[in-house]
Amino acid sequence: MKTGDQIVQELPWRWGVQGKIFIIGGLGYLFDAWDIALNGFLMPLLGKEFDLGLSARGFVATANLVGMAVGAIVWGAIADRIGRKKAFSATLLIFAVFSVLGALSPDYGIFLLFRFLAGVGLGGCIPVDYALVSEFSPKKYRGRILTALDLWWPIGVTLCGLVATVLIPLAGNWRWMMGTMVLPALLLFWVRRGVPESPVYLTKKGREVEARAVIDDLVAATGAAPEPYGIPPAPPEPTAPDGRRAGGLRAGVEQFRLLWRYSPRITSVAWLLFVTIMLVYYAALTWMPSILKEEGYGDTASFTGTTLMSAVGIAGVLASTWLVDVVGRKRLIGFSAPVATAALVGFALVLEVRTAAMIGIAVFGFLIQLTIPALYAYVSELYPTTLRASGFGWASSVSRISTGFAPMLFGSLMWPLLGLPLTFAVLGVVVLGAVVWMAVAAPETKGRELDAVETAPGQGVETAPGQGAEPAAPPPPDGSGTPPVPTTRT
Repeated sequence: MKTGDQIVQELPWRWGVQGKIFIIGGLGYLFDAWDIALNGFLMPLLGKEFDLGLSARGFVATANLVGMAVGAIVWGAIADRIGRKKAFSATLLIFAVFSVLGALSPDYGIFLLFRFLAGVGLGGCIPVDYALVSEFSPKKYRGRILTALDLWWPIGVTLCGLVATVLIPLAGNWRWMMGTMVLPALLLFWVRRGVPESPVYLTKKGREVEARAVIDDLVAATGAAPEPYGIPPAPPEPTAPDGRRAGGLRAGVEQFRLLWRYSPRITSVAWLLFVTIMLVYYAALTWMPSILKEEGYGDTASFTGTTLMSAVGIAGVLASTWLVDVVGRKRLIGFSAPVATAALVGFALVLEVRTAAMIGIAVFGFLIQLTIPALYAYVSELYPTTLRASGFGWASSVSRISTGFAPMLFGSLMWPLLGLPLTFAVLGVVVLGAVVWMAVAAPETKGRELDAVETAPGQGVETAPGQGAEPAAPPPPDGSGTPPVPTTRT
């Protein structure tokens, strides 16, 4: 007899069913992209208003990205505790509230505080959205769906660029740029209230009645033939060393320990890929308007460069959506990430030739958006359900921390001392190292069930004396843990 999880993963795709969740989750992702891109557009305007140097301007992105790092840790763990649905709505509401307050900030210090707090809310969107969308997606199309989810990112960055460019001559005020995104975010929060809880999550939490209700509704809504299924017993809840149920930040720390205990190799691959690839992308996204402005481009022209990069990236995501199931996650990441960084080096070398520089920006925008959707799909599939949101959330948060402090280092140290070509070349070498480690340390996930490897009787993660029970996550398929039970892969 099939399990409820298998029923969900074998359902036909319907735009009126799973497609609604894809769109609603994607819109939250759009706001994440908009908010991060906004940092780059705000930096030259805030620098002018508050008389800030390059290093001080970098704090705009640092405050926001570090807040997102905290949010990714906390909300990833919370989503694994309270459910995808509740976390799904709360993250966007927190972001909207503190974005309004940020637009009303009386001085630079208060502005940075509110940017940090808005980041805490929005930082939870990506891990929660990916966990929810992946758990509703049919196995046959999951790779393409998760990759297509990243299409919302360049759309969000492009919309941000267009709005910022339009507002320069009309208002020229950074407060209006922040205010334009609040009302749509609040509307999306209201729409998210109607999203059902993930049935995969419900089964793992032992909420069988609720899980069956959602699964039966999905079967009926997609027109699939009903068939009997079972709900396996739920694994025990993780507890802290003192025996109490972990929650909030405590849960995040506990999940950190479980992730590395599950598989050091898989977790190290996820973290290294996120840190290096996102470091290159955020460096380009955050500093592109300032780089172009320093080269003599006007406000409108410098904003147009970032908008071009993201607009071309839409085509990159569409290509990645097709390629991810043709060549596989690992090959796509392994090729596109280093080549994208090389394109950025080329852009820096021809920066004084405006046409060539714009071509370099466009090539980078296309290639990096081949990489990032495949990366997100890949990491979300490396972990079992009990660790999926936390695994993605921790990888995302580590990258946000590193990229959060990168703007300060970029503006005060790397760019002035090394120059742009050498700075981007150094980042490219780091990306290449992460890709090589992925090739040898982590498996391909193309076509694999979300929890494809089952724990054999007596196997699994052992519990140290006095630490309570832990999730019965399947052993990692990378050879770093208990040997997996053979399974059939599609």
